[in-house]
Amino acid sequence: MKKIYCISGLGADERAFERLQINGYEIVSLPWLLPEKNETIAKYARRMSAGITGENPVLMGLSFGGMMSIEIAKLVNAQKVILISSIKSASELPVWLKLSGKLRLNKMLPMRSFKVMEPIQNIFLGAVGEDEKAMARSYRKNAPQQYTDWAINEVLHWRNTWQPASLFHIHGDNDRMFPIKYVSPTHVVKGGGHFMIMNKAAEVSAAINEIM
Repeated sequence: MKKIYCISGLGADERAFERLQINGYEIVSLPWLLPEKNETIAKYARRMSAGITGENPVLMGLSFGGMMSIEIAKLVNAQKVILISSIKSASELPVWLKLSGKLRLNKMLPMRSFKVMEPIQNIFLGAVGEDEKAMARSYRKNAPQQYTDWAINEVLHWRNTWQPASLFHIHGDNDRMFPIKYVSPTHVVKGGGHFMIMNKAAEVSAAINEIM
């Protein structure tokens, strides 16, 4: 069976893709690695790409995983790159994230799993069901701080302008993390938030099947 190499969102794992139904393809999740000291996103992508076997792979990334998919596509001849709830370039970052990067707020206020912040984080994620909230809580609790701090910094300071030739972008029109007014998706999921891969898995699966 043909494979789609998937990269989950920041701190997430293969569970993010478990509700997708892709006809004729096996979903292979590339696990996040602990970043090395002062490691660039380009060097990290090279290490992560070691998990890809075969030529002309299909890459699919969720949120920060979409950004990483583009970085990996710079290193391998990808047949297709599919972004879900993600961005293609630095220009698509919302203003509040651009300001956070310029002011280095992530350095002054590193992300921690404060319980009081959970409702706000869930709103931005679009995690509405109890199972989705539980999964988001699990991600926050279990993601190594070394990885989380590195990943947030890379999101805020990503300066990519390059795009692969065969790029597809699935985005929800109610995404609060990366508002649709800043991006130009090829496929729009109505009512989809940042966590639509879970609560609108049928619509996301349909878009992926159409692309494939």
